[in-house]
Amino acid sequence: MFLILIIHGNIKLPKSRILRKKLESNSIVKVGGAFDAMSAKLVETSGFDAVWAGSFAISVTHALPDASILTMTEFFEAASSMASTCEIPIIADCDTGYGGPSNVTHMIKKYESAGISSICIEDKTFPKQNSLLENGKNDLLSEKEFVAKILAAKQTRNDKDFLIMARVEALISGAGMNEALKRATAYENAGADPILIHSKQKTPDEIFEFADSWKGSVPIVVVPTTYDSVKISDLSLHNIKMIIFANQTLRVSHLAMTKLLREMIDTEHISTIEQEMSTMQDIFNLQEMYDIKSKEKKLEEELKKLGYIN
Repeated sequence: MFLILIIHGNIKLPKSRILRKKLESNSIVKVGGAFDAMSAKLVETSGFDAVWAGSFAISVTHALPDASILTMTEFFEAASSMASTCEIPIIADCDTGYGGPSNVTHMIKKYESAGISSICIEDKTFPKQNSLLENGKNDLLSEKEFVAKILAAKQTRNDKDFLIMARVEALISGAGMNEALKRATAYENAGADPILIHSKQKTPDEIFEFADSWKGSVPIVVVPTTYDSVKISDLSLHNIKMIIFANQTLRVSHLAMTKLLREMIDTEHISTIEQEMSTMQDIFNLQEMYDIKSKEKKLEEELKKLGYIN
């Protein structure tokens, strides 16, 4: 199995173990959304605990709807490139699991072997649509069928620290709080590690109600896209252990590029908008271009020692 290790104290630990330890700590885990290796690296260098490889954002990079149009192959390619680029854990948003239990089994093997630390699957039917889409399709899979997917994931993983995150969509679908709590309990019993409770309300009230009513022992994860004024300190007060900023990087990138391109098409020369862009040196640093030049110099010195260069 392909493992990427990072240093924790004086001991090297797998990234999956680091993520689990963070989730078990007293601090809330902050996860930044990414859509490719570059954005994932920026999430890492900005100090986040982990990267969210979101299906919505990855779909947008293909200019396609977040509606189960892309296959596991495209999503896996994006997430695995993030895992090979970053030293912090990657959490892969895997929608409904790309099929039934057998598909989930295949998915777990692929994602775990690529050094990804966690997957998240949601309990909606296939094909799914984005949960925040107005009048979108939010039909729930039966509890039994989704439990079977969790069981398949748990039975397949080799690394016990690899997190299986179960996303509860009952509040999104309108099934109500009791159904959300009932399903979350069933998913924990089946082996889910954290529970992601999703909401599209403008306030965090129903998220807080869920968290305060939760009797389970696994951590709660939230994605405050619509209730964006909530304070992280308030989330902690309700014993919420992880916050995912799922799509903000994608949305700010879209806005910045749109604005810049509109200015460029109307300008005589681009010097007037240069200050709105990262410098070439910033990009070189992200790419580790200077590291390549340093390695080339060392290689040249070795070739000189061997007599290939005068």
